[in-house]
Amino acid sequence: MTMNLRSSNKILAQAAIILFFFWVVALILLTRPLLNNPQSDVSSDVLQRLSKAVSELESLKVRNQELQWILTNFSHEAQSGKIKEGVVERLRSTLEDKIRLPINFNGLEKKSSGPSKEYEVRRRAIYRGVQENWYFVQQELEKLKKSGRDQSAPEISNLIQEILNSGKEHEIILLNDIQELSNMENHDAWRSTEARALSDLVQRRLHYLQNPADCSKARKLICNLNKSCGYGCQIHHAAYCFIMAYATKRTLILNSKKWRYHRGGWEKVFLPLSDTCTDPSGLDRSNWPGTNETQVIELPIVDMLSPRPPFLPLAIPRDLSERMIRLHGDPQVWWIGQFMKYLLRYQPETQKMLDQAKEKMKFESPVVGVHVRRTDKVGTEAAFHSIDEYMLYVADFFDKLEMKEKIKVRRVYLASDDPSVLPEAKKKYPEYEFLGDVSIAKGAAVATRYTDSSLRGILVDIHMLAHSDHLVCTFSSQVCRLAYEIMQTLHPDASSKFKSLDDIYYYGGQGPHQQIAMYSHKAHRPGEISIEVGDVLGIAGNHWDGYSKGTNERTKQSGLYPSFKAVDKYNIIDFPPYSEVAVAA
Repeated sequence: MTMNLRSSNKILAQAAIILFFFWVVALILLTRPLLNNPQSDVSSDVLQRLSKAVSELESLKVRNQELQWILTNFSHEAQSGKIKEGVVERLRSTLEDKIRLPINFNGLEKKSSGPSKEYEVRRRAIYRGVQENWYFVQQELEKLKKSGRDQSAPEISNLIQEILNSGKEHEIILLNDIQELSNMENHDAWRSTEARALSDLVQRRLHYLQNPADCSKARKLICNLNKSCGYGCQIHHAAYCFIMAYATKRTLILNSKKWRYHRGGWEKVFLPLSDTCTDPSGLDRSNWPGTNETQVIELPIVDMLSPRPPFLPLAIPRDLSERMIRLHGDPQVWWIGQFMKYLLRYQPETQKMLDQAKEKMKFESPVVGVHVRRTDKVGTEAAFHSIDEYMLYVADFFDKLEMKEKIKVRRVYLASDDPSVLPEAKKKYPEYEFLGDVSIAKGAAVATRYTDSSLRGILVDIHMLAHSDHLVCTFSSQVCRLAYEIMQTLHPDASSKFKSLDDIYYYGGQGPHQQIAMYSHKAHRPGEISIEVGDVLGIAGNHWDGYSKGTNERTKQSGLYPSFKAVDKYNIIDFPPYSEVAVAA
């Protein structure tokens, strides 16, 4: 009500100004000849001009009465609280009709405040529900088709395949419709604006944290970039350190001397984390956790962290949680992405190298990024997945897109640590254009992983994967998860722009990942568990067949439950509010 009154008052004020403007202009135009005439003889010519002026003033008087009537009526409407939709447009058309001149009320229309949090959460839940429903139906039909084939009944298998094809088309159309619906009322514009504003706030907080006025007095957190693991793992280690620094309000000092990926250190590839404070020294020093008064604290790797604080991933800050949940389908990943955004700011030479690589391979949208992780992961942390499994979801993406627009080239950026994957894909799928570099795959092998050429290759791969329109990979891979995290910084919400062939998203060393049961379920198949509304479920993974695996913390039973019957339970924690950094208006 108050907002409507303010808006209407602005409208009425502008209308009054317009009226006054026309009256002044008329007086100036009518009296200027009199003022410019040096002669004292004002007989017939002057009398005619005065007569005309009186006539014009009478006309203005009538117009003034009409405008007063308009303004009075709109004022009564505003004061009564019954102001209706389109008031600005109605006032504009009425004024234009009366004074026969175009009226522009730029900036007076009420700006869209965007959809409610409840609307956004429910819209995304429907989108995921359609996906989960199709995962279930598809898997069950595939089982039936296999059964029919085993019983030498090809006609059944053929019929089921027809149903699968039709069902897939139905799913694609439904998901497209949901996406189209999401932009009703110009909501996409709000999402873009809010994403920029929220990201800007976090980035300014990080800049404030990393650039204290007096480094000699600043409280510091030391992070040694020496974890014995691959590139993705080391970047995640640095990000974990940064999150710890933010949560304890300590400036992060990244010790990267003799970094395995570049002997010159972090600053040879990325911009320094601070412009004012890189000195790790202080009056006193302690290993984690130290005390609040300890000036310098050294942080271990997350596996050795003790005690474990509550703000480890996948925690999100309470003061930003409402905005994050409203904006993003996976606010936990969005939050981690913001630390990646600050950490991974390229040196000009690095950025130039990436730009040249992108231009050379003609990397253009639409493109699907595919990451095939093999070598040291297969058989230990991950199962083997053929290129056909990846390409199934690549085809799904382009089929869905082709429902809305004509696709000239089905383009795929293929990254792998196995040099045989790219030639195999090109041979088996000639209808696709594959981008990639076999030499990068060779450099990603364990024996050559820590060379300059290998670093350039992994930088190119992650950059291209993150900038793809969709990502198909295995979340058991740190490279895949890193590309997904960076992708969140490039879109208002990229939480649905992926397909993982194995794990759900997780962060190494994370706290508990829990879900809340929204609907009850009675176990009726082997391996299932029963759940009641409100049960807290510790989720272990999504089987992408309509079911997730987890533990019911009430009953302590572990097993399968329908994925669509539960939603993520966000771990909302009190981080420092950084009141020193103003929130943009």
